[in-house]
Amino acid sequence: MQQAPLYHELAESPAEGLAFWFRSDDGVRLRAGYWNGGNKGTVILLPGRTEYIEKYGRAAHDLTQMGYATLIIDWRGQGLADRLTDDPMVGHVGRFSDYQRDLIAALKLAQEIGAPEPYFMLAHSMGGCIGLRALHTGQSFKAAVFSAPMWGIKLSPTLRPFAWVSSVLGTAIGLGTRRAPQTSPDPYVLTDPFEDNTLTSDEDMWNYMKRQTQEIAGVGLGGPSLLWLREALIETRALQNLGAAVTPAHTFLGTNERIVATEPIHSIMAGWTNGQLSIVDGAEHEVVMERPHIRRDFWAKTDELFSHV
Repeated sequence: MQQAPLYHELAESPAEGLAFWFRSDDGVRLRAGYWNGGNKGTVILLPGRTEYIEKYGRAAHDLTQMGYATLIIDWRGQGLADRLTDDPMVGHVGRFSDYQRDLIAALKLAQEIGAPEPYFMLAHSMGGCIGLRALHTGQSFKAAVFSAPMWGIKLSPTLRPFAWVSSVLGTAIGLGTRRAPQTSPDPYVLTDPFEDNTLTSDEDMWNYMKRQTQEIAGVGLGGPSLLWLREALIETRALQNLGAAVTPAHTFLGTNERIVATEPIHSIMAGWTNGQLSIVDGAEHEVVMERPHIRRDFWAKTDELFSHV
């Protein structure tokens, strides 16, 4: 474990945060950001694909204001963790279970640095996929909040068979590290305009993400590899079969969701005995990065769950 500076100014978090370099059990170098915010416990924040610690600096500030410490991970293959292919802009993983190695290492780090217990999960998009698997495999979280969890990938009926065939055959013939067809080599926030973007309806948040991607060297990421796509399709199908976990949970889903499949979210949450699904009117994919009134409601409901379990 090695302590390093965090990009405070670009994270725009007045609360003091620290960055830690550490390794998973297979030797991949990972990075975590930690904000010590109080004695109500620690929120382990699991970002989505392409994301990185500093993107959640404002979220960490909100959590510290509520009395929670926050630990955020850069997953392998993204952020400033080790990139896994010759082209660093390709989002890649060997197996989806490798992300569980990263989460286990992050939980170990939390204990080593004295992050206060209990531990709560806050998981967005791909992080929600990783997080649901972790709940099913017995990782100890007192409660979990999911934001647009990737329990299915949004694909048209005509594209879904193509995605399966191209990802399975491509990896079988040794092309697994190639970027998946019809995906961009560049970060989305740098190539697309704010108008009609699929992430947020808050232009200030859009500019916040764009500024970070421009100014933090090496943090941007393009489309996923064929192997990532194959593994994601397999894992989301498996999670749909597993269904709900037993941990108390609250899931948030925007009415304008256009990135993850919404049907599995409704189905899994319908079977979650101690779970709740909130449909967020007017929100895009990233509820945590939405307009101020949406964020205020999100944090109030998150605090309500974490404070009463």
